[in-house]
Amino acid sequence: MDSYIIESNKKKSRMPARLDFAQSATGLILGLFMWVHMMLVGSIILGKGTFSFVAKTMELAFLSKDGHGFPIAVFFAVLTIFTLFIIHALLGVRKFPVSWKQHRIIRDQMQMMNHTDTNLWYIQVVTGFIMFFAGSVHLYIMLTNPGSIGPYMSADRIVSGNMWPLYLILLVCVELHGTIGLYRLCMKWGWFSGKDARKSRKTLKKMKNRATLFFLSVGILALLVFVVIGIKHRDQVGEKYSKQGTAVEQVLADDTDLDVKDAQGADKTHE
Repeated sequence: MDSYIIESNKKKSRMPARLDFAQSATGLILGLFMWVHMMLVGSIILGKGTFSFVAKTMELAFLSKDGHGFPIAVFFAVLTIFTLFIIHALLGVRKFPVSWKQHRIIRDQMQMMNHTDTNLWYIQVVTGFIMFFAGSVHLYIMLTNPGSIGPYMSADRIVSGNMWPLYLILLVCVELHGTIGLYRLCMKWGWFSGKDARKSRKTLKKMKNRATLFFLSVGILALLVFVVIGIKHRDQVGEKYSKQGTAVEQVLADDTDLDVKDAQGADKTHE
């Protein structure tokens, strides 16, 4: 009885609740960012010119006189996302099964209950573990090469740099983890719950499934487009995209113009 009184008189810590809130906040920001990021990357589907415009806009090219932009803007954007990514991962790992015994217990309970949301949480655990390594590699590359975003440079990195397996794995994990995470946030904090909680849950699950299918489709199609561009551009690795065409195409065009001018001059002399 004495021990019960002592325990009950202890001040309860609010730290777990604060950590949960921080995890939810960082997850919300990262989830929404990934949707925007996927749409920006997916602009390659509309053509190299469109993707180049998006990349230059991210570099704030509209503020520079020469139109080259400021890669440092991309650096700080990536640094911010990388910081949130690490914080979110550290907060999330608190709830990971840290031993094989804990993992086995969770798996047994999942099989016994066959609860959909619990299964979704487990998918988040697995994808989150993979993303911690794959995502860190991608973010580090962007952090150290902020000016290497463009139709040709990105495609060269994917194909000639043999990064396509990493990006494919990362794409699947990010879209599954992100959409499940946003769905679970809505359920956890009661967003869009409405009067009928069961009906709202079904609606949110349908939205989650559609969002996952949509962004996976956009991401895979964009990756395929980059692969095609990278294969065609293998002989000019490192070359930057230009609206006037590649450097090789520009040289050929200049030679053609000189030939035409020489021919016109010869005709005039002959006359």
